[in-house]
Amino acid sequence: MDVGVQLIFSSYGWEDVSDAEVYQQEIHLALLADELGFDCLWPTEHHFHDYSFCPDNVEVLAYLAGRTKQIDLGTAAVILPWNDPLRVAEKMVVLDHLADGRVRFGMGRGLSRFEYEAFDGVEMSESRERFDEASLMIVDALETGFIEGDGPFYPQVRKELRPRPRSSFRDRTYAVANSADSIEACAAAGANIIMFAESDWSKRLHSIDLYRQRFEEHHSRPAPNPLTGDFTYCHEDVDVAEERAHEALAQYLASLLEHYELTGEHLDNLKGYKGYGKQAKLLREFGYDKFIDGFLRANAYGTPEQLIARFKERRDVIGPFKLATCFRFGGLPFEQAEASMRLFAAEVLPELKSWE
Repeated sequence: MDVGVQLIFSSYGWEDVSDAEVYQQEIHLALLADELGFDCLWPTEHHFHDYSFCPDNVEVLAYLAGRTKQIDLGTAAVILPWNDPLRVAEKMVVLDHLADGRVRFGMGRGLSRFEYEAFDGVEMSESRERFDEASLMIVDALETGFIEGDGPFYPQVRKELRPRPRSSFRDRTYAVANSADSIEACAAAGANIIMFAESDWSKRLHSIDLYRQRFEEHHSRPAPNPLTGDFTYCHEDVDVAEERAHEALAQYLASLLEHYELTGEHLDNLKGYKGYGKQAKLLREFGYDKFIDGFLRANAYGTPEQLIARFKERRDVIGPFKLATCFRFGGLPFEQAEASMRLFAAEVLPELKSWE
């Protein structure tokens, strides 16, 4: 089983943490992941908000390419409507050369109006069409070494990429997909599907099955295992693990709801509250019981034994999967996040990597 680490570059939930400290902590965990034997680093692309601020994950990975030895480097994801497809293809090829072939290309279309409004001339209402057009251009360019396009958004004269692609990206391409349209685009591009742990996995099985079906129809071969993105806390003590995980997950959920404008202005009341009980109580008062319960069920946390059991339960529901888990989120003190990651690597990672 392939097990990676998400890097989200967030300051939401921490008191008096600077942006510089956020980057220092995330880079520290990225380098530690390489030492501990994780398979891939997955920085996100987000802009402008303490929910997550990594405006150029390719640049971050270029730095990490020179600091790491064996871990793969994946974008989770490059948001295509915000990036010119020619430049995306060129940057991924250069990064792959710098990293000696350790790169995975993940792409998405973005869902935040708050972020879209800053990109002049790029309307969120066009995100579906822009993604579909750009994704096929880039995937073809990474495979053939030539980029071209005749679509309405990205007309592109045929050009050869230099440097030329080091090797095929066929099994190294990923796409975030939840809706039926996104699943179709992901399958058409021949990409591994990325799904984040947002609700009970039994409710996601239909989408995963649809992806598998459409992928095989497009490419006449079985679909790769889905990549699931988690938020994880690991501790030897059951009660400590639950208390800290619930607090951090509730804080992260509040930031997600705010960033994607899934709530009213009253969500601002959550800022500054510490403690799962306070956060959950307020969220439930505002009618977000489904979000809380589904988010807690979807993500894996607890003792090493509990984590292994929860991942087995997920495998029983959706079949074999890849994992990209985040250890620094929701205001967790950095020393707790690092200790969680080290314990996970020592007692959970070997078991997961023994799975097919």
